[in-house]
Amino acid sequence: MSDFEKIIKVIDDAVWGVPLILLILGCGIFLTLRLGGVQFRKLGLALKYMVNEEEGGQGEVSSFGALCTALSATIGTGNIVGVATAIAAGGPGALFWMEVAALFGMATKYSEGLLAVKYRVKDKNGTMLGGPFYYIEKGMGEKWKWLGKVFAFFGVFVGLMGIGTFTQINSITSAANNFFDPEKLHTAVIFGNEYTLTQIIMGLIITVLAALIILGGIKSIAKVSEIFIPFMVVTYVLCCLIIIFTNITKVPAAVAEIIEGAFGMRAVAGGTLGAMIVSMQKGIARGIFSNEAGLGSAPIAAAAAKTKEPVRQGLVTMTGTFIDTIAVCTMTGLTIIMSGCLNENPELEGVEITNAAFCIGLPFPEKVSSFLLMMCLIFFAFTTILGWNYYSERCLSYLTDSSVRAAKLFRILYIAAVFIGPYMTVSAVWGIADIFNGLMAIPNIIALIALSGVVASETKDYFKRIK
Repeated sequence: MSDFEKIIKVIDDAVWGVPLILLILGCGIFLTLRLGGVQFRKLGLALKYMVNEEEGGQGEVSSFGALCTALSATIGTGNIVGVATAIAAGGPGALFWMEVAALFGMATKYSEGLLAVKYRVKDKNGTMLGGPFYYIEKGMGEKWKWLGKVFAFFGVFVGLMGIGTFTQINSITSAANNFFDPEKLHTAVIFGNEYTLTQIIMGLIITVLAALIILGGIKSIAKVSEIFIPFMVVTYVLCCLIIIFTNITKVPAAVAEIIEGAFGMRAVAGGTLGAMIVSMQKGIARGIFSNEAGLGSAPIAAAAAKTKEPVRQGLVTMTGTFIDTIAVCTMTGLTIIMSGCLNENPELEGVEITNAAFCIGLPFPEKVSSFLLMMCLIFFAFTTILGWNYYSERCLSYLTDSSVRAAKLFRILYIAAVFIGPYMTVSAVWGIADIFNGLMAIPNIIALIALSGVVASETKDYFKRIK
């Protein structure tokens, strides 16, 4: 590891340390109490609103389209790789704490979606804009505009330099290469280095597809997301359900292992508290990172929804956390724990863990199981490329007063970043992306706490009206 990468790691560990994790989780607990557990009381209504379109609303895309755009960025490699690394580092109990973070995070996501619609604006080009920068400026007042710009600045670089481009395209090409040419028998030299033909071809295909969709703007991204996201989630969850139901007798033991691990009951004498803390830290951190509750990304997409009711869109937005963590992450965690792959081979890392669980659990040949996981990973990463382009572009619009020229230039730079991604070393890039992502959360959490009274008032008024 170079000195630069060591510096990045130190900063990354500091940003994503216990204080920020407690800040985000604490915000979710605070909002849950202030809103009377709205995520529990109104989950059924939220799921109904998710598929029933609202009539007469202003916006660019449907509420479902806005949700799918948000999910396209949220559901990604973290749902496959992130859960695996959390369980490997924190034990099966990490899955329990991941769920806890998600349950409170739903109140955070609800508040983000509500505020995004309440304080959104229409720019000079007729585009509906919203997100943390607008509810900071308009909700907290002009004197806080600088805080909105801080959020937008970090948002631009998260997409362009890390999570949106380099890391995702690298995951796609690596997954394809591991399946089609793991021995690296077919290679070519580019930029003075040797790469497999699979990497090169897959990189070009993804770049062209991403360019065609990204240049079409939010409507194009939403349309593709509405097709890909349901298909992607259903396919992946179906594979996990097959594993669970074909190994149904192992479920009680897996659940017991999760509960025992969450509270350190499997630790050696004297190590119970330490094991519990590690399990809690890994699970909560990965849960927050996976569903992005509190980071401020989802409300940017929510603001484009065709709706006239902020509360309604808040309910739809919070279902994203439910789908991402309560559904997808839970399925991944259960398949890994039930397969026992980490017990048999504790040296497995990242996607290797989930791949081993699929190969053990699915009643198909190993090649078929690996192919299914590879395709899910490709879809997950590709839609994240699309979703984060939209997020970062909206952040840039806020910083440049909706400059069309700046937006066009950004799209070109974003596509170029996707193109060169397969040929880059991403260890430092992941660290930089994590840092910017964590720093995004701070101004957003400040705004959510400051405007919690507005959220509570809007919520009370809405449910009083629809009675």
